[in-house]
Amino acid sequence: MSQTAAYLGCTTTALATREKRLWSLLRSCVLCPHRCRVDRLAGETGKCHTGSRAIVYNYFPHFGEESPLVGDCGSGAIFFSFCNLACCFCQNWEISHGGEGLELQSEHVATMMLELQAMGCANINLVTPSHVVPQIVTAVRLAREQGLHLPLVYNCGGYERVATLRELEGIIDIYMPDFKFWSSASAARYCGAEDYPERARAALREMHRQVGDLSIDRDGLARRGLLVRHLVLPGLEQESGAILKFLAQEISQETYVNIMDQYRPCGTAVGDPRLGDELEREQWLRVLRAARAAGLHRFDHGMMLLS
Repeated sequence: MSQTAAYLGCTTTALATREKRLWSLLRSCVLCPHRCRVDRLAGETGKCHTGSRAIVYNYFPHFGEESPLVGDCGSGAIFFSFCNLACCFCQNWEISHGGEGLELQSEHVATMMLELQAMGCANINLVTPSHVVPQIVTAVRLAREQGLHLPLVYNCGGYERVATLRELEGIIDIYMPDFKFWSSASAARYCGAEDYPERARAALREMHRQVGDLSIDRDGLARRGLLVRHLVLPGLEQESGAILKFLAQEISQETYVNIMDQYRPCGTAVGDPRLGDELEREQWLRVLRAARAAGLHRFDHGMMLLS
């Protein structure tokens, strides 16, 4: 079944107006909750180490994403370098911390989108987009003029400013945030953002308001909605339980969740008293059971373990 992207319903004027407002935020950058207030248009950089041009590490059809995103030809992933978080355990350290990649104009990003569409990808998967939202919206406008029609996936860490997300209403089809930590102490220690939990909760509420629960078509492909990722961390099972209860009680029991079990110590988490340990299978299973007990039932994997 062909998919219709939300941004196709935006008038050229409306899209250009959003684009202009977003670029203006970079003059004294308040794009994300850090509110660094540096002039990124003049080449200054803040927490995200990114100026006026997006830095792209790579782009390709990705077959390792959640099943409703992949289809037969993969999810069209574009990996943006650097990040507005500093997770000590990041498995893509060379990208998120090291900033490997090339500085590109939005025209080049638009070309990537069109190439991924030509490869048959099910969507355009914007990986770590939070700090380059204006550049992305410009790329979408340019690519739309050349025939882009795939749904957009906003694949982020969950540390978002609601005002920025509101500028994306009617542009993004699928929001796919992480929800990493429930406590401010863990967030401060492990990702350098003490206010992460409250920002993530507000962001998920706004995302769900915009797109609702995840809608999957007869071909098994996601068309629109919210998909939440949660990486289970060793020693933080209680935080996992609180996050899952929040999703069930304050977002929706129909929330599609990927409870991930692939944690391994990376980066500066190696040697940490908690995160220096491998995740045990039983820890992950207990979190899955907690999710079911909270009322969640739409999982990307692991349902057979819960039945």
